[in-house]
Amino acid sequence: MSGLEIERKFLVTNDSYKRSAYDSSRIRQGYICSSGGRTVRVRTRGTRAYLTIKGPSDAAGMSRYEFEKEITPEEAEQLFKLCEPGIIDKTRWLVRSGSHVFEVDEFYGDNAPLVMAEVELANEDEPFDKPDFIGREVTGDRRFYNSHLRQYPFCIWGATIER
Repeated sequence: MSGLEIERKFLVTNDSYKRSAYDSSRIRQGYICSSGGRTVRVRTRGTRAYLTIKGPSDAAGMSRYEFEKEITPEEAEQLFKLCEPGIIDKTRWLVRSGSHVFEVDEFYGDNAPLVMAEVELANEDEPFDKPDFIGREVTGDRRFYNSHLRQYPFCIWGATIER
């Protein structure tokens, strides 16, 4: 997959997403490079693996270029050795809401108890139905980018946010 990624991020207020989910998988990801708003990420998701390159976000933090290529799990394990310190560990739950799918990430380790939901859109003004577990929008707040959470985990600053 390659092209423009348009997404909005939200904090999650309760665990009803677990009952509504049609799928879930464990994700482990590391960053080979994360500077200047650009990232090169390696990820395992269940039994599959991916190499992803993302460009800097627009001013609103909603859109950015993304290139993703599936790689073998063995290649991913080798690439993890090149990653900057700090691995993101989370479970991703997939929840349908209207014509969209919300990806709800439940973080572990130093990023627990953070739970965020993302919805990908075809354009920035596209309407969507918010499930009942959706809370405050954090689109564009760089503290909630996975590349930031790797360096500055939620346990350090999470108590300061309004939910």
